[in-house]
Amino acid sequence: MIRIKRVYDRASKEDCWRVLVDRLWPRGMKKEAAKIDLWMKDIAPSDALRKSYGHDVKKWPSFQMNYRTELKKKKHLLKELRSMEKEHGTLTLLFGAKDEAHNQALVLAEVLKQTE
Repeated sequence: MIRIKRVYDRASKEDCWRVLVDRLWPRGMKKEAAKIDLWMKDIAPSDALRKSYGHDVKKWPSFQMNYRTELKKKKHLLKELRSMEKEHGTLTLLFGAKDEAHNQALVLAEVLKQTE
C-alpha cells in the first residue's frame, strides 16, 4: 500500500515506512520532528523542473509529464521504493508542499502503482 502525506502532518502507526521525496529539506522542520525513515532526494524532481514548475497549478500538466520522463531514468530508485513497500506493508511518501492536490508525491505514487 502506498500512502501520501505532508511531512508537516503528525506521524502515525499506519504510515509504517516514511520516505521524504523532496529534493530540499522542508522549511522549519527539525529532523527529529519529521520522523522519516529515509530521505530519497534523488527520486525528487530535478532542480530545473522544480524551479520551472514553481507550484504554478497552470503548469501542473507539463510538470507531471516532465517528472514522469525523469522517473523513467530512475528505475532503480522506483524498484527500491517498491521493495520497501513489500518489506514494510505500507510506504508513505512524504512531501513538504502546501498544495496537497498538486505535488510530486502524487505523480510518484501513480508511477509506482502503474509499474507494479
